[in-house]
Amino acid sequence: FSLNRTVNNFLMTGPKAFLSYVSSVQAGARNGIKECKHQFALERWNCPESTLQLSTHNGLRSATRETSFVHAISAAGVMYTLTKNCSLGDFDNCGCDDSRIGQTGGKGWIWGGCSDNVAFGEKLSRHFVDALEDGHDARAAVNLHNNEAGRLAVKATMRRGCKCHGVSGSCTIQTCWMHLPNFREVGNHLKTKHKHARKLELDKKPARAGNSADGRGAAALAFRGIARTELVYLEDSPDYCAKNQSLGVQGTEGRECLRGGDGKKNASQRESSSCHRLCHRCGLRVERKRAEVVSSCNCKFHWCCTVKCEQCTRVVTKYYCARLGGRKQQNQTRRKQLAPQD
Repeated sequence: FSLNRTVNNFLMTGPKAFLSYVSSVQAGARNGIKECKHQFALERWNCPESTLQLSTHNGLRSATRETSFVHAISAAGVMYTLTKNCSLGDFDNCGCDDSRIGQTGGKGWIWGGCSDNVAFGEKLSRHFVDALEDGHDARAAVNLHNNEAGRLAVKATMRRGCKCHGVSGSCTIQTCWMHLPNFREVGNHLKTKHKHARKLELDKKPARAGNSADGRGAAALAFRGIARTELVYLEDSPDYCAKNQSLGVQGTEGRECLRGGDGKKNASQRESSSCHRLCHRCGLRVERKRAEVVSSCNCKFHWCCTVKCEQCTRVVTKYYCARLGGRKQQNQTRRKQLAPQD
């Protein structure tokens, strides 16, 4: 995404016919980043605050494995929200996808009902999100590819719903339609794609540099054999342990982590190892803090029809990554403990 241009500016100066979609596009972009933060909550890199805070290096836009996910989840979020709002009747010129109604879909069922109009959401997502990528280089080609991979992830996770018809519910025939999944499923799908993202190997000559005009042509050649559904990137990821303002890396110092076994049943392996991953492997120690948390409790239903709760205070233990002490000690420990990122 262009770093000197906001989504809002583009939408408000774009074609007037599309102004009615402004709030949906913005909400979709926010939902994408929210899902990104959920997927990477226990990782050293835990997403930017917005799609516009993508890191740069030496004045050039970044195209790492992580930014590939940001582009994909943002494009998916915009497509998903536009499609959902279409189905809810928020737009005058959009409704159900009825292109296949009445056609046989399979043995014992036909297309019917109200399928979510993903073609509508896909088209507008491409119009708005891809328009923000105005470069003519390898990075632009990579970003556009990842945008498309995000939209294809929405289509890949669509679910089929069906309703039975027949005498006394005999279900002799079913009518079926396609509907959007929970957006978490899209996030999970793209997180797997992120794990297996492919690095494009380009010609290292200056004329083929990632931000040159010729770079886009070099990227097109590198894309051969890579499916449109896969995420791609150009550069290796930076060290996300240490804070680096020029790269937009916040580091892991001060991050909260989770420790399995501290009264937390069924903690996933990812959670139970997060303090080791975020703190110890980054040359930091785990600092334990106790805090009071106020929450609703002893809720009772009163006829009719309210629920009244008390406010209870409980003490919880939280864990944070903190410095070991002196810089020399920190560097020595980090050299011993730092290992390749999980």
